[in-house]
Amino acid sequence: QVQLVESGGGLVQAGGSLRLSCGASGNIFSANTMGWYRQAPGKQREVVAVIDPDDKITYAQSVRGRFIISRGYAGPTVYLDMNDLRPDDTGIYFCNYITGTKGYWGQGTQVTVSY
Repeated sequence: QVQLVESGGGLVQAGGSLRLSCGASGNIFSANTMGWYRQAPGKQREVVAVIDPDDKITYAQSVRGRFIISRGYAGPTVYLDMNDLRPDDTGIYFCNYITGTKGYWGQGTQVTVSY
């Protein structure tokens, strides 16, 4: 089992910035894909940014140029730096960890962007 703990969500005005963090613990493997997904009210969960075991990064078109995903160096940690936030970035942000054929989700952290 792998446990994921997210932090860093909150309320911010449009144009502001937030940094999300996600730490993984438990049965960890060095080769893993970590990423961030979000779910807005009434919508399906969607990918925001993903970093694979070779550190190849994929961003959703809607966040490219504004968000940056990165790995931490002290254990399996992933960050999401969100800049120039917009109201439509509002949602619950979930951390995801995949190793082999197993995937795990965090409980989510709320991000609210006001006008």
